[in-house]
Amino acid sequence: MKNYFLLVVKWIIAIILLQTLYFKFSGSPESVYIFKKLGVEPYGRIGSGIIELAASILLFINKTKFFGAIISASTMLGAICTHIFIIGIEVMNDNGTLFILALITFILSLFLIYTYGLIEKHIED
Repeated sequence: MKNYFLLVVKWIIAIILLQTLYFKFSGSPESVYIFKKLGVEPYGRIGSGIIELAASILLFINKTKFFGAIISASTMLGAICTHIFIIGIEVMNDNGTLFILALITFILSLFLIYTYGLIEKHIED
């Protein structure tokens, strides 16, 4: 049962990360706006998309799932800080959707990091 729950958590993270790739790679107005405001358009937009794609893949490979969760959490921490300190919670009238998705992904990634860390520690003991 625990393995199924962890699989669901990984799928939620991956779906959130992967659904934003379309907007980042297609150059949607929201993505362009965010990364222009940060002064890293288009390289930051495309680069962050590649990192999120890599994290999504790494989550589903047994030997790299811990690192996938770390990359996901780190990326989302950057997104959360960007929202709080630079671009604001609400971006282009999205009612804070991007911020909420970043929070959900961050929290679930932290959960995986904690869980996988406990599993690794238990195996070593």
